[in-house]
Amino acid sequence: MKKIIFLILTFFLLAISFSKPFISKVLAEGEFATNLEATYKVKENGITEVSNKITLTNLFSNIYATTYSIVLNGINPQNIRGYDEKGPLNVSSAKNDTATTIEIKFNDSLVGKGALRTFWLNFEESSFAVKTGEVWEISIPRLSENANFNNYSLKLLIPESFGQEAYISPNFREKNISNSYFNYLFFKEDIEKTGITAGFGQFQVFSFTLNYHLENPLSKESTTEISLPPDTAFQKIYYQNINPKPTSMQVDSDGNWIAKYKLSSRQRLDVVASGQVQIFASIRSYPKPTEDSLNENLIETFFWQTTNPEIVNLAKTYNTPRKIYDFVSTKLKYDYSRVKANVERLGAVKALENPNSAICMEFTDLFIAIARAAGIPAREIDGYAYTENPEIQPLSLVNDVLHAWPEYYNFKSEAWIPVDPTWGSTTGGVDYFNKLDLRHFTFVIHGKNDSIPYAAGSYKLGSNPQKDVFVSFGSLPQERNSKLKIIASLDKFIPLIPNRLNINITNPGPVAVYSLRQRIFFDKNEVPNQNQVEILLPFQIYKSYIDIPFSFLATKTPDKVMLQVDGQEITVSTNKQQVIIYNLLFIFVVSLIILITIVFRLKKWRIFPNLKKLK
Repeated sequence: MKKIIFLILTFFLLAISFSKPFISKVLAEGEFATNLEATYKVKENGITEVSNKITLTNLFSNIYATTYSIVLNGINPQNIRGYDEKGPLNVSSAKNDTATTIEIKFNDSLVGKGALRTFWLNFEESSFAVKTGEVWEISIPRLSENANFNNYSLKLLIPESFGQEAYISPNFREKNISNSYFNYLFFKEDIEKTGITAGFGQFQVFSFTLNYHLENPLSKESTTEISLPPDTAFQKIYYQNINPKPTSMQVDSDGNWIAKYKLSSRQRLDVVASGQVQIFASIRSYPKPTEDSLNENLIETFFWQTTNPEIVNLAKTYNTPRKIYDFVSTKLKYDYSRVKANVERLGAVKALENPNSAICMEFTDLFIAIARAAGIPAREIDGYAYTENPEIQPLSLVNDVLHAWPEYYNFKSEAWIPVDPTWGSTTGGVDYFNKLDLRHFTFVIHGKNDSIPYAAGSYKLGSNPQKDVFVSFGSLPQERNSKLKIIASLDKFIPLIPNRLNINITNPGPVAVYSLRQRIFFDKNEVPNQNQVEILLPFQIYKSYIDIPFSFLATKTPDKVMLQVDGQEITVSTNKQQVIIYNLLFIFVVSLIILITIVFRLKKWRIFPNLKKLK
């Protein structure tokens, strides 16, 4: 009697950030050779047509397959079809609350060692491609480590209308364009660990409103400060308003944007910052950190215990960013029960002691500690990360549950590179090392200090704090460039005293301005000027001055001073003629005084000549 084998191919859906299924082991290992050619064609409406070409090869003469079954957990396949070279196959499906089971019955029995059976199983799925804001995000299932395919290939077809490739991981084997589709080819070894994640579109845009609640508990005036989301190598901020305007603004050594406010005694103040953030998939032009700043990102802190013996030993083994990322994302396990406001932060060493009780802070702290111990500059980012994770979403609707992830410095690209070992773990191996997605919005950077400045959402008052962080998908503002307001004026003229030109440059927003060069001309001759601005933040005022040369009869004094800044040109008259007149007047007055003195002395000598002789 011939043995009948029922083959089962199971898709599991992980309850994680992006709900990634993966293809697991086919049963009856060793009795059939299985080859699979999968094609995922994403249509312009976001529906993915999945076509699986499956070839079974009998390895024994007394074994054959009559049925092929697939269990799809957590996804909802539509328009299921099966067929072979002879025509349609009998396909049935059954659904329950969490899964769909598809069964294909073959029309004949294919007997004999080496006999081949090729058939197709097709369906449509709406969850593999999702448009979030300005970006189409693609998520294709990974192969399980137990998947028993002798050969496996996957073709991913993306409409050209989705825009340019923002990121794709892992690396593809081939890419071409055909019939208005981008065609990507992957093999088994490419996707058995991570699956495929890709984004299409130039960038992502979020709109935000952030509330800060400030209080001065002192009986005298005091200055307090808040940290506003800054520009980075991967994001650009457009501030529509900060109300009320800060007293002053500055950039700290980590690149944070610090706004300062003066509060009177016992005063409370609510600050609201609103705008948009443009998040890029690739490194954009951005100022390089200084050597001192990089050295600060190697030091030990309370939560980043770089000299701890266990951390030191780990750093000897895991001595590259990739090795550290892989270790942390597999060593620690995410504990959803700890996702709540004001949870205790464990730090790197305690994270190792409690690997099954980690949240994003512990993944980040452990990565940073090992990286710094290995001599790799690393720092923490606190911010917002968009997720559909049902275990986090309900809490984030009423509380400000932020996300943390690390960055390491890449000396080759001369940029801070973000990675996310937390999501690398919770997604079951999706690659958040080679390319971070466009869902991560930086609020604050911790490098020199592991805890301050505090991120938006942390400035709360009272025992029942409200939600203060509001982020949603948005679009770029119409006004995307700052037009600087420049005021140049002379000091009040005082005769015979050198004058100076006072320069006030105000950035009314919405964006920061970099490498702002001031060019100063005395008449038509440019003069050296050291007052160059590395960065002028939105709503920041930069003040400087330049001395006007003073000389006898204004021979070295320019008639006009011209200021060129950011494409604008301002000319200020130095009142040279007035200077000359006052110089001449001064000469006249001095000459007159001298003449009067001489005359007086002569008259005095004539009046008292005899008295002089008696003496």
